[in-house]
Amino acid sequence: MSVSSGRAKPGVTQVTLDFPPVNAPPVRGWFDLATAVREAGEDPSTHVVILRAEGRGFCAGVDIKEMQRAGHDALIGANRGCAAAFAAVYDCAVPVIAAVQGFCLGGGVGLVGNSDVVIASDDAYFGLPEVDRGALGAATHLARLVPQHLMRTLYYTARNIDAAQLHHHGSVYSVVSRDELDEAALVLAEEIAAKDTRVIRRAKEAINGIDPQHVHRSYRYEQGFTFELNLTGASDEARDAFVNGTRNA
Repeated sequence: MSVSSGRAKPGVTQVTLDFPPVNAPPVRGWFDLATAVREAGEDPSTHVVILRAEGRGFCAGVDIKEMQRAGHDALIGANRGCAAAFAAVYDCAVPVIAAVQGFCLGGGVGLVGNSDVVIASDDAYFGLPEVDRGALGAATHLARLVPQHLMRTLYYTARNIDAAQLHHHGSVYSVVSRDELDEAALVLAEEIAAKDTRVIRRAKEAINGIDPQHVHRSYRYEQGFTFELNLTGASDEARDAFVNGTRNA
């Protein structure tokens, strides 16, 4: 179980999530991901980062079982770890391409919503099951993928949306077969990497500077309500139900 980083092609660094069975990183994993993405962007020889995952799905969010074992320390750690990872993607000095297969849930949506480009396999689907887990968060990032009223509907119902629908809304750049996913991401990355990295790095900074939504502040605002739900006991009940299998996953 790890976050790994390596050079895929000249100028292209791949950061890979690999936390079987469902890529739900523990607290340490979220911080490791933040470090890997940040360091890749700080490397002058990196012009583009591809964020990808091994396994049947991109990311299933936080490790709820760890939270139930370790209690509130894990809850605080996961919240801070997610915030750090999402911020690292958004603030990365170079463009980040998310290559998404299978499920992309919870924290996965946070990573993808803060990426610069999203390429997805035709079996990919995205969703926030937070309300069924007694938590809130990543509506900030879902709102970067779908229009406002659709975001609200998906959030309240915990329904999923597939890659083809997101392609229709323009937030997924292309949809390919799973076998073609890594290559499609790499082809686009090489096209960007061939540009003058001095210009692309300033372009990333400029685009972030004109973003109408302050994603770091809005996400932390959402997380404040998760702590409130924990104080009421609603979050503990929902996580217990998930871990014990008494509520649909």
